[in-house]
Amino acid sequence: MIKKEFFTLSGAKGRGMLTDLTYDDKFRDAPLVIFAHGFKGFKDWGTHNLVANYFAENGYRFLKFNFSHNGTTPDNPVDFTDLIAFSDNTFSFELGDLTTVIDFACNGSAIPQANGVYLIGHSMGGGISTIKAAEDERVKKLVSMASISSFHNLWPKQAEEQWRLQGIMYMLNTRTNQQMPLKASLLDDLDKNPGRLDILAKAAQITQPWLIIHGDEDKTVPLSHAKQLKTAQPHAEFLIVKNGDHTFGGTHPYTENTLPTQLHDFCNEVIKFFNKEV
Repeated sequence: MIKKEFFTLSGAKGRGMLTDLTYDDKFRDAPLVIFAHGFKGFKDWGTHNLVANYFAENGYRFLKFNFSHNGTTPDNPVDFTDLIAFSDNTFSFELGDLTTVIDFACNGSAIPQANGVYLIGHSMGGGISTIKAAEDERVKKLVSMASISSFHNLWPKQAEEQWRLQGIMYMLNTRTNQQMPLKASLLDDLDKNPGRLDILAKAAQITQPWLIIHGDEDKTVPLSHAKQLKTAQPHAEFLIVKNGDHTFGGTHPYTENTLPTQLHDFCNEVIKFFNKEV
């Protein structure tokens, strides 16, 4: 039977990160997959729970979490009710959050101990996951799902000068119609950590098996990002999803009880990749 357990971990600045683990109770110690969501995303977005169930049905534990400063809270995990936290976010915070989640998976304190993890990162979460895989040998395999190749590509480059002058910039969330604030401390983090936060430089350092998957109709993160990642790390496997958008057919809210065709195919390709003997 497929089951789900919930946990709240302590993320950056002590902020709570709501986390859930989906698994088949016949295989409580199955290999563990961690999923890192994207910018303006959250762990329960659209199709993410169906993806978790699909992996559990196919022999994996699937752990997903909300980054500590993604704008949600443990009490409101699907709404951006804490825009102050969102405005304070940095990529270094997110790397620390992901370290906390991997620690949780591998220390055996609350769930059966994982002997290393498989990591899937979507969009911005793909960039964070790329850096983490280069830094942490506990990541055994990496999957980039419509990943960015540079954090600077999350906003218009020409906006940065005014952003620094004003100390804050607002980005429209077209789904919720919210103006999402971002303090210039996000840029300061990039300035202070140019080596660590260079996704392509970290991509070149990855030694684990790596699968890069990207849709050729992605209007949010163009296919060129995936090609740059592949160029940086020629040993990575590279798969282009024909007619694939940024979420491979997923939407929020998503009212169907089966995965969209392209996302179903994505899951099968990832499971095949994870099942390969190294």
